[in-house]
Amino acid sequence: MLTLLHTADWHLGAQLQGWPREAEHRKVLRALVAIAAERRVDAVIVAGDIFDSLNPSAEAQKLLYDTLKELRAALPAATIVLLAGNHDPAGRIEAPRALFDLVNVAGVGVIARKNGEIDADVHLVPLRGAGGAVEAHLLAVPYPRAADLPVLEGENEGSPVVRSVRALYGELIAAARARIGAAPLIVTGHLHVAGGLESEGAERRILVGGEHAVPPDMFPPDVAYVALGHLHRPQAIGRENIRYSGSLFPLSKTEIDYRHGVSIVTIREAETTIEHVPLPRPTACLRIPPRGGMARNDVESAFAALALDPATPADEKPFIHLTIAAEGPIVGLDAEIDAIAEKFPIRLASLTVERPQRAETEAPAPAALRLSERQPVELFREAFALTHKAEPTAEHLTLFHSAAMEE
Repeated sequence: MLTLLHTADWHLGAQLQGWPREAEHRKVLRALVAIAAERRVDAVIVAGDIFDSLNPSAEAQKLLYDTLKELRAALPAATIVLLAGNHDPAGRIEAPRALFDLVNVAGVGVIARKNGEIDADVHLVPLRGAGGAVEAHLLAVPYPRAADLPVLEGENEGSPVVRSVRALYGELIAAARARIGAAPLIVTGHLHVAGGLESEGAERRILVGGEHAVPPDMFPPDVAYVALGHLHRPQAIGRENIRYSGSLFPLSKTEIDYRHGVSIVTIREAETTIEHVPLPRPTACLRIPPRGGMARNDVESAFAALALDPATPADEKPFIHLTIAAEGPIVGLDAEIDAIAEKFPIRLASLTVERPQRAETEAPAPAALRLSERQPVELFREAFALTHKAEPTAEHLTLFHSAAMEE
């Protein structure tokens, strides 16, 4: 029997509107280590986007190594595997390999080849159970960069990039099977598998050249488990054993309702069982109001209703995502809300203006006019509406005409 913990998308070094997340990361990673120790897992897989940036800060790198140290102290025999994602500096994931080898940590940043062939010594990691015997093998596949993809000849339907990714995985899995035969195989991936639900604004579409998602049937049915990273919502794709573990906590307001956690995977011969174990949320992330928008005059009372302790430490103040309902001009709104927010122990993470939907009668689009054929006042109206999300008043138009006459 083999038990592993699958996690991904840590995004160490991330910020939210300039607010650092380091304290949250430390708290949630301690909880992750505690879960790993409680479940006595035999392996920990981090399926990419360990860092939030290709040039992570010293603090972000230290946090990674502190976490590895805590995992090793809690689980002396466990295998730890780090995969590079599209956010990660692949070289920095691989650079400590000589030291990692001494403490049973594997870091894989790029596709390794030897004499043009997949280097199975790099990508195939044996996973040992509690008794010390090899119970399964992990095919450690990082985010496939353009240089990693095979060049395919001929013309076929569909995205050439997706076809190249499929061919790459076919080559990797064939190399693994040639070495281990029919033994249990776990495969990793940091990419978008078709059918996966994205978090708006949180994940980059990382494959280019047409389609950006690979089909789930790219993973053969005889694979025991597919540990995925990149999408932040915990979810299974296609089959129950093809799974995104999701991010550790909300990295944007679209993730507030997610059940963040880790996947605990148990493999007994031909049977795989999967359990989603929630992680405690290190800091509250709140939408105000929970649905729709509120009047700007009600903002201060809404903040007061949170009844927060004024002595709340800076790194424990809740993140607030505020939505204002408005119809007219919103000049000065940002400054007004910032001034209100400063009175309370909160961190204003986003301010959105919601406007009522207006029914529009469809009509044929008019023929496009050259700029020289447009009236200046028309251009002013359009620019004002685009900036302020409202039509200019008579006073605005008078000021515009006065300014235009002075030119």
